[in-house]
Amino acid sequence: MPNLQDLRRRVRAVKNMRQITRAMKMVASARLRRAQQRAIAARPYAIKIDQILDDISRRAPNYRHPLLGQETGAEEVPAGPTLVVLITGDKGLCGAFNTNLNKAGLEFLRSHADEQVEMVIVGRKGYDFFRRRHANIRRHYLGVTGTGKVSFNDAVEIAQKCIADFTAEEHPVGKVFLIFAEFKSAISQRIVVDQLLPIGRSPVPEKFGAEPVIEYLYEQQPDELFGSLLPKAVEIQIYRALLDSVASELGARMTAMDSASKNADEVIGKLTLNMNRVRQAAITREIIEVVSGAEALS
Repeated sequence: MPNLQDLRRRVRAVKNMRQITRAMKMVASARLRRAQQRAIAARPYAIKIDQILDDISRRAPNYRHPLLGQETGAEEVPAGPTLVVLITGDKGLCGAFNTNLNKAGLEFLRSHADEQVEMVIVGRKGYDFFRRRHANIRRHYLGVTGTGKVSFNDAVEIAQKCIADFTAEEHPVGKVFLIFAEFKSAISQRIVVDQLLPIGRSPVPEKFGAEPVIEYLYEQQPDELFGSLLPKAVEIQIYRALLDSVASELGARMTAMDSASKNADEVIGKLTLNMNRVRQAAITREIIEVVSGAEALS
């Protein structure tokens, strides 16, 4: 049975740990509000640009663009390797957030085991995980989401390189997929696997919800509109995924640190109870020794 000094030392250690987890929870909570606002603010633009692309696609069904999907009956092109963009966090202590994303990446690799799959990994946790498993990593980005302030330039860089891989004249990739955590609430994140390229002819995702169709008037021709909007749509989709990932990570960290603080309270309560029992037993033993000594002298 541990002595009183050991119990006191353990109580101090757990209290120090609880102080850290509470501070991390407060920091994550403060940063979550800003990240949530940015993630929610980016969604209407992403929804609208997809709706406009869908409207243009219906008006110009025969238009060809390198980023658009191949139509049925078109000449078959040899499929290149599949590229998957995985967005994870740079830091831990956020529950199962990074674990679930890495599991989704592994599941994607298993489901495409008969294909050549290359990875573009955003975040140190995903990069370290798949590097140890000798995955085929084409590029990696560290520190993009670690600060909690995602720059649109980072999304543009990732998107432009993916577009360049997809439209390359020599050894282009066949498809590009995106895996990220979609923010629902502080305690709920959903792992999403979306096809980024090629863009389908009706690119409005069902998750955006049905909205009334609006008839637009365009001054430019479809080739000019597509040439400008299609790359922008890829950039916006990656930017939105980065913002959702940051908000999801902060929500998961806040929840994990709250659970850790509550567990620390329970441990402190149990250790304090044991400490009081040990102290009471020591006092009782000393009283018995004093009484026994007094009886022996009498």
